[in-house]
Amino acid sequence: MTDQPKKTFTLTNDQTGESIKLPVEEGTMGPATIDIRTLYAQTGHFTLDPSFTATGSCKSRITYIDGEEGVLLHRGYSIEELTEKSNALEVAYLLLYGELPSKEEMKEFDHNITTHTLVHEQVHHFFRGFRRDAHPMAIMVAVVGALAAFYHDSLDIWDVRQREISAHRLIAKIPTIAAMTYKYSQGQPFVYPKNDLGYAENFLHMCFSLPVEDYKVSPVLAEAMDRIMILHADHEQNASTSTVRIAGSSQANPFTCISSGIASLWGPAHGGANQAVLEMLAEIGTKDRIPEFIARAKDKEDPFRLMGFGHRVYKNIDPRATVLKDSCHDVLKEMGVESDPTFELAMELERIALTDPYFIDRKLFPNVDFYSGIILRAMGFPTEMFTVLFAVSRTVGWISQWKEMIEEPSLRIGRPRQLYTGETERKYVGIGKR
Repeated sequence: MTDQPKKTFTLTNDQTGESIKLPVEEGTMGPATIDIRTLYAQTGHFTLDPSFTATGSCKSRITYIDGEEGVLLHRGYSIEELTEKSNALEVAYLLLYGELPSKEEMKEFDHNITTHTLVHEQVHHFFRGFRRDAHPMAIMVAVVGALAAFYHDSLDIWDVRQREISAHRLIAKIPTIAAMTYKYSQGQPFVYPKNDLGYAENFLHMCFSLPVEDYKVSPVLAEAMDRIMILHADHEQNASTSTVRIAGSSQANPFTCISSGIASLWGPAHGGANQAVLEMLAEIGTKDRIPEFIARAKDKEDPFRLMGFGHRVYKNIDPRATVLKDSCHDVLKEMGVESDPTFELAMELERIALTDPYFIDRKLFPNVDFYSGIILRAMGFPTEMFTVLFAVSRTVGWISQWKEMIEEPSLRIGRPRQLYTGETERKYVGIGKR
């Protein structure tokens, strides 16, 4: 059997007529890529791709997205099937190790995560240095990055076992730190994790329980939070994941890398979209004003946008939104807020988007941020906590991507190039002659 000839892409210089052949690499799914690593050596040219929207920065086996068809797969498993049949901790194992765990593997993984949920007691003192009105994401960036000062025994990124311990610690401790951040903002005492609770259930208990009375987490809310964690666990090479990878390429420790991902996620164009949904609903105000804002959304000259509709990647229905829609209605019913004006307004917007030809033709359907913001508000989280909850969910994806990158034999420090458009070389003029 002879090997198939490798595919190439021919690039021709229109001025000189010279041509070069660049290898084409194909993945198991999705578009092929043109390998341009030798382009500068062969032509003296770089490529220019602002925002890297047409550039593959790495090879990855973790997540696959087909935005045209509305497909999201984790290690080959559809997001719909995972949210229906799995749970957040099992999906964490899948992303981290590449396969679904056996019963014994899951038991051991659950034990490893559970036994790492406590943070060092001295971490508690960090919070006293922050203002009471400090943004929760500022606290998250600082405290998660500071974990490297406490866990020196798992900072050697070239040691397989230490990488694994760091991964377990991050997946286990970030929900604890997030809950502490919420409690600090509310002026309430920190609540320690409980080993007899599930992953999502434990997080909600740390957020909403108080020492003065018993608190039982609603199964409906725990299931909804578990789904949110699965749906936000990983989403290919987005801004925060790329930030984690670029930081990790310098061989920085994993706690620092995840802290950098949290900082990137903090940007309103990335992790703040579900908060923007509620701010938009507040701007609209009442259902009778919906036609006015729908008209504005259709007006190309009006900068107003309907937040939570459409998606940068998905040109079809966001599969995560389809899953979360049912949870949204379940949570509203559980919390008894179905008649709340804000939620009634949101549901009317949802109805319009799913029936109006303008939105249907442009595939501007409600996305995951539309529903997650409504769910989190109904649960009782303030809007400034929304991005923190995104970070809790995305941690497993970040650490899985970091681990995959570190284990890549061809790992090199990330170093994008640029097209320089500044001044050419000039002579210095002394200050007295300027």
